[in-house]
Amino acid sequence: MISFANDYSEGAHTRVLELMMKSNLEQNAGYGLDAHSSRAKQYIRRHLEREDVEIHFIPAGTQTNLLVISSFLRPHQCVIAADTGHVNVHETGAIEATGHKVLTIAGKDGKLTPELIKQLLEEHTDEHMVQPKMVYLSDSTELGTIYNKTELSAIRKCCQDHDLLLFLDGARLGSALTCKKNDLSLKDLPELVDVFYIGGTKNGALLGEALVIVKEELKEDFRYLIKQRGAMMAKGFVLGMQFEALFEDKLFFELAAHANNMAEKIADAFERLGYPFYGPWCSNQIFPILPNSLIKRLAKDFIFQTQAKVDDSHTAVRFVTSWATAESNVDALITALRAEE
Repeated sequence: MISFANDYSEGAHTRVLELMMKSNLEQNAGYGLDAHSSRAKQYIRRHLEREDVEIHFIPAGTQTNLLVISSFLRPHQCVIAADTGHVNVHETGAIEATGHKVLTIAGKDGKLTPELIKQLLEEHTDEHMVQPKMVYLSDSTELGTIYNKTELSAIRKCCQDHDLLLFLDGARLGSALTCKKNDLSLKDLPELVDVFYIGGTKNGALLGEALVIVKEELKEDFRYLIKQRGAMMAKGFVLGMQFEALFEDKLFFELAAHANNMAEKIADAFERLGYPFYGPWCSNQIFPILPNSLIKRLAKDFIFQTQAKVDDSHTAVRFVTSWATAESNVDALITALRAEE
């Protein structure tokens, strides 16, 4: 079986593993205070062209989302998200378990807009309801779409006008920044959001996310909060080494671009064969709408996920490519599709 189920099926890029093996018997300081973590932060700051940001390595995406939202909101405050947002759909109520409501609204192709944010603000006006204080975005989104600079700048202004924190989930940030429709760069983000993270788990690392805190008021005592939420690894150097390897040069971006290239090849094949898409595609997640009979036949040789029922005979499914997707596997899928013509 060839899997297009997700972008974390494989282990880690060889350069990550090589650095970990080379450094395996070193004696490192614990809890992220080691030389590898320090170098990784230095490399990331160089890519960001900012020395004033604070960077922390967190083991997982859900843990990062939980940590950020629970740390920066007061007990009566909530976070705004698209109804498809990861914090709403795929985190088992982790945010609500910290005492903070996720306030949702139907997004446009998985994205929020200033108008949608304002609509929720207008519906929550007094102390009898939770107080919106943060906006949560993901780039790319759960539907594989991305925010361009104009869209993100408009949301930034909306947040500033209404005293809202802006948090960007970057679990698939590499794919978003290297897709052909993107006009953002990594160094743009500190100017546009208050806090964001760079996903390693889904782009060449064994595990880990690099959380970047931009807003000065959010930096105080954050290591205390990481420890309290169980997100501080004694062997923090394991995370540091991975981001050191990914950001010493442009490896992080090269891996993401490969995932996008493989996805584009698959999407082009679906398009040429006349299959529509559940939403516009541009990153490493593709959502074609296929006849149920074809889905059943493809499932004999390929692993992918069901997204949504479209009608009695058609379903939207999700194919995901990764930094490690072999082009031969992509070709095998395309061959199987063409055989159905």
